[in-house]
Formats: sequence, structure tokens, C-alpha cells
Amino acid sequence: VQLQASGGGLVQAGDSLRLSCAASGRTLSSYKMAWFRQAPGKERVFVGGISRNGGTTSYADSLKGRFTISRDNTKNTVYLQVHSLSREDTAVYYCAADRTNTKYLFTGVSDYDSWGQGTQVTVSS
Repeated sequence: VQLQASGGGLVQAGDSLRLSCAASGRTLSSYKMAWFRQAPGKERVFVGGISRNGGTTSYADSLKGRFTISRDNTKNTVYLQVHSLSREDTAVYYCAADRTNTKYLFTGVSDYDSWGQGTQVTVSS
């Protein structure tokens, strides 16, 4: 599956933003999906994940409450809604797909088979 992330940009602290990840090549409903982010000079880290049908989500503990993942399998798209952005949210945001036949939402970079190219989010104060 090919993934294309979009929706990033330069925003003000306190703003909200919705990122999108469009899939092509395969049906998105076959994959568990996740968002990761990578801040300058830091490792890529798990933001949150969503099950194939969207019924289950999981988030990094430090990000719970401000981030919401959703998906529309009819549009082959996954979303990441972010509220109350701060400068600490500045990063490249990546979507990733996991095709393993488990219900568990993995949090490791190596657990995901396919990656989008990333979309830059820059938060200014």
C-alpha cells in the first residue's frame, strides 16, 4: 500500500489541525494504521493507532486528550486531529500501515510495513 500524508503547515500555538493519510494500491481496511512523529534531532515516536474498522484506538500516554485518530475506509483515508497545538508538537508527522493479523495496536516503528512520506507541522508561539 502507498501512503500519502498531507495537511501539515505553519500554525499558531493553540490552533487545531487535521492531518490526512490517503492510501492507494490496496484497500485501507486491510490495515491497522498509526501516526508517528519525529521532532528535529529526535527519534520517531508513536502518536496513536487505530484498528481496521476504527472501533479501537490507542494513544501515547503523553498525548491523550489532544490527539484523535479516525478513519474512513470508504475514502481509504486516515485522519489525525490535533487540538491546542504547542511548539513541542513541531515535527514531521508520518502515517504507517500494519498488515499483521492481530488486534494489537503496535507502537514500535519496526512493527509497521508501509510508511507515508511525512508532513511537516510547525507551531509558532
